[in-house]
Amino acid sequence: MQYNKGTHLIATLHTTEHQSLNTFTAFKTLTDELILTHQLQKLGEVYHNFSPSGYTGVVCLSESHLSIHTWPEHGKINVDIYLSNYLRNNDGTVDNIYSAIKAHFNAAVEHEQFLKR
Repeated sequence: MQYNKGTHLIATLHTTEHQSLNTFTAFKTLTDELILTHQLQKLGEVYHNFSPSGYTGVVCLSESHLSIHTWPEHGKINVDIYLSNYLRNNDGTVDNIYSAIKAHFNAAVEHEQFLKR
């Protein structure tokens, strides 16, 4: 089988809706819905709320991973999404998940980098 490079997105987003950055509950719900919608396979996950606010989360997928880290005091969100193209082309899936995350936070892009690897 031929190796097909997947898309790896690394981005920093900014939002003025700081409340959405305080705890992971709503983001976890969104992530679970996106995984089902795009027929990805979750292998495991870890989420952690920081005190007094902010959170981090990593979802391990058979296709690779999705992670987030928030800084409510700065309105910043760091996102990392990588999906392989081993069994199917997931390039559009990366774009769709990224769009859903930006919409969820009503966020603007501060920096983004798309890698093919």
